[in-house]
Amino acid sequence: MKTKTQKTQSGKVQLLEVAQRLMLAKGYTATSVDEICQQADLSKGSFFHYFESKEELGKAALDGFYFRQKEGMLQAEFRKEADPLKRVESLIDFLIQAFKNPDIPKSCLIGNFSQELSETHPEIRKLCADHFADWAESVKSDLDEAKTKYKPHTPLDTQSIADYLIAVIEGTLILYKAKKDIKIFEKNLGHLKLYVQSIF
Repeated sequence: MKTKTQKTQSGKVQLLEVAQRLMLAKGYTATSVDEICQQADLSKGSFFHYFESKEELGKAALDGFYFRQKEGMLQAEFRKEADPLKRVESLIDFLIQAFKNPDIPKSCLIGNFSQELSETHPEIRKLCADHFADWAESVKSDLDEAKTKYKPHTPLDTQSIADYLIAVIEGTLILYKAKKDIKIFEKNLGHLKLYVQSIF
């Protein structure tokens, strides 16, 4: 038999998982609290027991999405690569393969919320910016190591390159939504890999 604490945790997790799935597919605005509760098989009263508002749920779903993705990348095989430049190249290869997986949503909650809510929900906008910055810092760290090892002849702004890498990935997700062409991931990220190789 579940304890009261376990039931509370279970209900909250269920709401977060449903909200994340729906918001990835439909967006924040088009996802209602009623729909989340219905699919989570919980009452609206239960929802407001766990979250003060839809925005609070959105922020929690955004955090959950980001840290789950981050943990997946930290545990990925490419992180064991000793060479920092190959780590960056392998990150791109990892993403190409991930986007080919039919079970993985071709969407990013951080990018979606940034586009949809930046002008109307400042706290969510700030959270998106923080998560993008954290991701960029991880890429920048590998690029800094590669810069030290390979000593490129031209000056490199590794922060700008890390931001550019993320911009290409997020932009490709947008193009995929418009074109529904799975090949666009391999094409665009393949160009990105060649760019990274060329600057070193």
